[in-house]
Amino acid sequence: MLTLKGPSSFEETIKKSRFIAHTACVSSQAESLDFFESVADPQATHNCWAWRINFQIRSSDDGEPSGTAGRPILNVIERRQLENVMVVVTRYFGGIKLGVGGLVRAYSGTTAKCLDRAGVIELFPMSEFTIKAGFEWASGIHGLLNQYSVEKLEESYDHEGLILKVRCREADFGKLASGLRDACRGQVTSFKN
Repeated sequence: MLTLKGPSSFEETIKKSRFIAHTACVSSQAESLDFFESVADPQATHNCWAWRINFQIRSSDDGEPSGTAGRPILNVIERRQLENVMVVVTRYFGGIKLGVGGLVRAYSGTTAKCLDRAGVIELFPMSEFTIKAGFEWASGIHGLLNQYSVEKLEESYDHEGLILKVRCREADFGKLASGLRDACRGQVTSFKN
């Protein structure tokens, strides 16, 4: 799944109209509303937006002719296969009408340039699981966790040994579990939480 590295903004003037795009990662409709309220200007002519969150989509032309703003913004997000992303493009009308094609080009172009500035990262599905092993295997386990770039969430000990709660890429879970069994000569248990 692709998403943004971080928030970004981009501004350009097209035939005297000022277009300001803002983009950010959002993971819920509530977050999208908060983001919209933080960047939209009530004094602007239009605050058009689109988002794609968990494979659901929404967009708004905010008074521009139907299909000339929100949908072009959304098309750019979808063409780039981005997820959990919102773009808000604010327009200050400059007195020259752009026409349907001009509006589509302005909103999609401003969106594309804003997304270019933000950059893209690939997210991988993650799994959390617990590892239990004797004290004697602790250093070998920690070395293996570093090899797979596993995030340690919690570490504790009981009378039987080490207890680790960790997070790793779901695709690496099977290889990691197999490596743990080999490193600990079968004297380890790991299970998904």
